[in-house]
Amino acid sequence: MRKLIVMGALVAALGTAVATTGTASAAEFEVKMLNRGTAGMMVFEPAFVKVAAGDSVRFVATDKGHNAEAIDGMLPEGVEPFVGKFNQDIRVTFEKPGVYGYKCKPHYGMGMVGLVVVGDPANADQAKAAKHPGKAKKVFAELFEKLDTTTTAAK
Repeated sequence: MRKLIVMGALVAALGTAVATTGTASAAEFEVKMLNRGTAGMMVFEPAFVKVAAGDSVRFVATDKGHNAEAIDGMLPEGVEPFVGKFNQDIRVTFEKPGVYGYKCKPHYGMGMVGLVVVGDPANADQAKAAKHPGKAKKVFAELFEKLDTTTTAAK
């Protein structure tokens, strides 16, 4: 009986060692699409997410009337833009390092925008140069300030 218990413990320990030393699995982050959040009306929460290459972000249609889609000029070179359907979740895997700007199409001018930063934000200057309507300009200025702060702190 004692041999059986020891054997079971060994198998469990070996299984744990394999699980922790195997290839790391990619993480999934969640961004909610909200009519009202801690940052105000018509927001993504959180609006700023830093991830590693290979990680995914699931944009959750918490409230109705929203979508998540990439903004032209705010993607790393060669990346296909993503466009989510209204009132539906969309999961996006971010493979290439850089800055990804996104919006809710009907609430773009109201500032319903966000940034996903993957590793090195090499295209940050290009993304900062993109033009935005209404309140989106102000929100992006705040998000890029966060990016600059986190990038400087990492150096």
